[in-house]
Amino acid sequence: MGIRFVLMVNKQGQTRLAQYYEYLTLEERRTLEGEIVRKCLARSDYQCSFVEHRNYKIVYRRYASLFFLVGVDNDENELAILEFIHLLVETMDRHFGNVCELDIMFHLEKVHFMLEEMVMNGCIVETSKSNILTPIQLVDKSS
Repeated sequence: MGIRFVLMVNKQGQTRLAQYYEYLTLEERRTLEGEIVRKCLARSDYQCSFVEHRNYKIVYRRYASLFFLVGVDNDENELAILEFIHLLVETMDRHFGNVCELDIMFHLEKVHFMLEEMVMNGCIVETSKSNILTPIQLVDKSS
């Protein structure tokens, strides 16, 4: 299993989306998120986007006011995860049109659905934006 968790966090450190692919108790999740968010938000724009924390490698990227943080195994390819983050943002952009924090807050179920279409059990299974968005568009049409 490569991806352990995906977090979307605003500049104030508030978690807007959290998806875990391994079991952690709520207290463990809260502690882990706090430590990682503090560590990543404190870094400057000139530092690299990879941080080692506990037994995870954290790959993160900032888009506008949101940080996308992905926790992976230590042997995972960091550049591939950066591409995954970019694909996720591009997919949300295509659906929402220039995605922002409010889109994620008001359409959380759609963002989770996109993530579930892309990642299964910690492995990236879909990278086609049209294949990811087709089921969401069908649900939107029917409602």
